[in-house]
Amino acid sequence: MLHRAILGSMERFVGILIEHFAGKFPLWLAPEQIRILPITDEQAPYARDVVVRLAEAGIRATVDPTPDKLGAKIRSARNDRVTYFAVVGAQETEAGTIALQSQNGDKLGTMEVDDLISRMLEEIAERRLPGTATG
Repeated sequence: MLHRAILGSMERFVGILIEHFAGKFPLWLAPEQIRILPITDEQAPYARDVVVRLAEAGIRATVDPTPDKLGAKIRSARNDRVTYFAVVGAQETEAGTIALQSQNGDKLGTMEVDDLISRMLEEIAERRLPGTATG
């Protein structure tokens, strides 16, 4: 017979973490670290390419494939408590960049995908907590 008290402890610990962060986990702990939001279906292939590059770097990323308008996609990402989301439109696709926003609504600017990967890997390595971000 197995004693399951350790599983109960883990369950309580995870519950405390969720409550403490109100579901807005720091980047290194978030199950979905970034969501790419293509404005139209024309940018979807580029968005998928960005996700592949992020995944190769070890970052948990997804694409929002829904036909919704951009505002609805942003609301969905915020409601799902995704740490970062990146908007990809025609300009970003042509330039090979993304427009990054954080969960709290801060617009962090347009940047190249390699810069995004470096930024996220640095934040993950430092295990930063919300509100202590630098740069």
